[in-house]
Amino acid sequence: MQTDRADNLSSIYVPLRLIYGLVPIVAGLDKFANLLTNWERYLPPALARTPLISATSFMRVVGVIEIVAGLAVLTAFTRLGAYVVMAWLALIAATLIAAGHFDIAVRDLVMAAGAYTLARVAGLRNEPWIPAAHKTQTRAA
Repeated sequence: MQTDRADNLSSIYVPLRLIYGLVPIVAGLDKFANLLTNWERYLPPALARTPLISATSFMRVVGVIEIVAGLAVLTAFTRLGAYVVMAWLALIAATLIAAGHFDIAVRDLVMAAGAYTLARVAGLRNEPWIPAAHKTQTRAA
């Protein structure tokens, strides 16, 4: 019976892990190339005009964060990475709302719910938040 549960969780876990790992990496890389879209146009006007950092540099920082989050999901940090992706998508949705892109914000909130689902499934699979900490706790017990 336990094997059936693991198989059922894997049928949910594997596609979610691939989606929430690969999509942030692709979107993050595209912040440097702008092949999919001009990402800067999604910034709220006040943020796009800030003298502290150019819109291009800001989007490249965003890209690096997305790449790291996607890699976390695809490696041993799936549970933690999924929560990071969830929070990141919620922040992106807030930024999109501020910029007046309500339709895309709704999509990103739905994607955030999917990332939350991945994080919960990883928890049901007993994956630790941080694998090294889990190994240390197991040895100490």
